Amino acid sequence: MSLFRTKTVEESVRDTEAPGHRLRRDLSALDLTVFGVGVIIGTGIFVLTGQVAKEKAGPAVAISFVLAAVVCGLAALCYAEFASTVPVAGSAYTFSYATLGELPAWIIGWDLILELALAAAVVAVGWSGYAASLLDSVGLPLPAAIANPPGQDGGVVNVPAVLLVLGVTAVLVLGVKLTSRVNAVVVTIKVAVVLLVIVAGLFFIRAENYTPFIPPAESTPAVEGAKAPLLQVLFGITPVSYGWFGIFAAVSIVFFAYIGFDIVATAAEEARRPQRDLPIGLIGSLAITAVLYAAVSLVVVGMQNYTRLSEAAPLADAFKALGHPGFATVISIGAVAGLTTVVLILLLGQSRVFFAMSRDGLLPAWLSAVHPRYGTPYRSTVLMGVIAAALAGFIPLAALAELVNIGTLFAFVVVSVAVVILRRTRPDLPRAFRAPLVPLVPVLSVLACLFVMLNLPVETWLRFIAWMIIGFALYFVYGRRHSRLGAPRRTP
Repeated sequence: MSLFRTKTVEESVRDTEAPGHRLRRDLSALDLTVFGVGVIIGTGIFVLTGQVAKEKAGPAVAISFVLAAVVCGLAALCYAEFASTVPVAGSAYTFSYATLGELPAWIIGWDLILELALAAAVVAVGWSGYAASLLDSVGLPLPAAIANPPGQDGGVVNVPAVLLVLGVTAVLVLGVKLTSRVNAVVVTIKVAVVLLVIVAGLFFIRAENYTPFIPPAESTPAVEGAKAPLLQVLFGITPVSYGWFGIFAAVSIVFFAYIGFDIVATAAEEARRPQRDLPIGLIGSLAITAVLYAAVSLVVVGMQNYTRLSEAAPLADAFKALGHPGFATVISIGAVAGLTTVVLILLLGQSRVFFAMSRDGLLPAWLSAVHPRYGTPYRSTVLMGVIAAALAGFIPLAALAELVNIGTLFAFVVVSVAVVILRRTRPDLPRAFRAPLVPLVPVLSVLACLFVMLNLPVETWLRFIAWMIIGFALYFVYGRRHSRLGAPRRTP
């Protein structure tokens, strides 16, 4: 049963005060909300809107965004209860350790490594494309060899993406308060750009672009073979785009747009009043961005027919198509700013997960050292920054982006189950925030997440299973033998 030994909530909280491993509590509820908004508003608005509308859902992409927000909202209620009850870095990893045991906690931590590191690299590559486009528009084109990953349009190494990740890593090492200030400035810029798109776009909407709002289902190359949603394959349904099946398949993709609100929970040890601030940050950031996403998607498909939307830069190109390149330039600037903060906060979350796992002995202990001056887990931050920079610079990652979604959904399922378990095993714990209607809300969260996972392509499931197998192997080779929780049980 040592595989399922649990680390008590009291032990987890006590570790946060250990000398040399103590993080500074510098973040307010506003800081946490801005963190959440900063990481959520990015790829979803600036890239996915056009791709999903064109290939999956048509004008009904707004419904997909709303449904994805509902799924995330159910999980957010569970996260808020856990994060305020166990205000410890590590998010779903820490929650799992306190309820399900060490092996499930390791698997979740391994899963979060996949989610956050890969997502940071993918977004950095997207940032590079926007940055190169802006430089080209002012007469400073970048050579293809240093602007693209190897093997893609003559690329050798994606230098802008590498520089972005390394620069963001330096900011993270210098302190979480500096990080929050940089993030606040950039978030203000991109929220202003999003509002500009909504307000300005209203003047260019044409009613005929909304007809039909839900296009009839049809088979397309985008859902053939291993690209077909697993749900449709399991039930022998001919894979289709558009219609309600297309809307459901789109949910599994636009879900990527909301990834990040759970990162607020990874900063639990750095919140001033975690019992109050964490629920506000989690639920507040999700509510704000859900409204913005639904509004932007409705405006964009109203401006331009969904079949003609750009997949690379749908917002900017929609204004270009209508003869307003000035708006397009402003939107591109907002995209560059917006994707910068996404990379920033993804790496912040990743370094905190690494920090928590190494402090527990499941990863090398030297990674849990805190900088004596800046109060940040600088070793884990630098390590993950270098790895993400290498991925962004040398590996084309677009085909692997859906792995991020399945990893996040898996974490949501575990947290939802863990809330019910902790209610039963530790009813005595003080809970500043309690998820409503337990166990109904956690059960609905699990079912909703599983439904979205089943709408992901078969090939994504196969890659995810391979990653999990590697994780199991590493746990038995290293993690189980070096676990601090298991140390007292080992014989000399």
